Amino acid sequence: MRHDIYEGVLFYIMKGIKPNYAELGRQYNCDPRTVKKYYEAGKENELERLKKRQQNKKASKLDPFKEIINKKIELGCTAMAIFKYIEKKGYEGKYTILREYCKNKKQNETKKATIRVETNPGIAAQVDWKEDMVMHDKFGRTYQFNIFLYVLHYSKMKYITLTWDRKQDTLFECLKDAFEYTEGVPKEIWFDNMRTVVDRSRTQYKKVVFNNLFYQFSKDANFEPIACRPYRPQTKGSVESLAKFVEQRLRPYDYEFYDAVELIELVDDLCHELNHLEISQATEQRPIDVFNYEEKRTFKFF
Repeated sequence: MRHDIYEGVLFYIMKGIKPNYAELGRQYNCDPRTVKKYYEAGKENELERLKKRQQNKKASKLDPFKEIINKKIELGCTAMAIFKYIEKKGYEGKYTILREYCKNKKQNETKKATIRVETNPGIAAQVDWKEDMVMHDKFGRTYQFNIFLYVLHYSKMKYITLTWDRKQDTLFECLKDAFEYTEGVPKEIWFDNMRTVVDRSRTQYKKVVFNNLFYQFSKDANFEPIACRPYRPQTKGSVESLAKFVEQRLRPYDYEFYDAVELIELVDDLCHELNHLEISQATEQRPIDVFNYEEKRTFKFF
């Protein structure tokens, strides 16, 4: 029995959400039919037993401190820092118990966030840059450039475009172009901690501070900005995968294009192909189809 798959599908059962079998199959390195088998077995036989087991759990020494612990986890505190803190508040349990609780709490919060945005259309998009790519035209001239990356979580619709810098004005223009390309604005947009977006990143002790000009732009465009935590790749998965994929797809054209105009056209053509011609592994459909039929109507006008 694969306990990792079993625990994974139980999360979906408890939330009443049907999982994406193909996506979980890739996550657990197994056939999607195996995930489906575990999910259906869990729905039929295990849900009530699981609920009873949770109800009958013995009181933990952590219980009186969980509200404090959860707040400190939200601030990004490490398990050891929290342990030292609650020890002074009267906690008498072991560090290993707290460490396991913190680990599970963080994993569950990440799963909840991912499920929320990937099972509800129009909720969120992610933004990042593929920075400082270098390619050469057929005459040997060097071009250093960036690719602006914008991905809708639900439909996997993408907008990518080439830029020569990553200035704040350039970011704003790219976002406007992305909104026009997708004919609307999602409720949230997740950003890496780029300097054009945040003045201070979220750390263990401090909350993120958004740049004033950027924050005003977000209000005018009517979306909520969310800063991904530093060194938390699970919160940036879609856009980081796209960054790697874009470079892989452009690399064969090194020393093959004529000039900067043709290089820009290559990026624009790739954007069209990703949305209109290719099947997303996550949804097993073309992004444009999922977007048009399920997500487009949920967007706010820009």
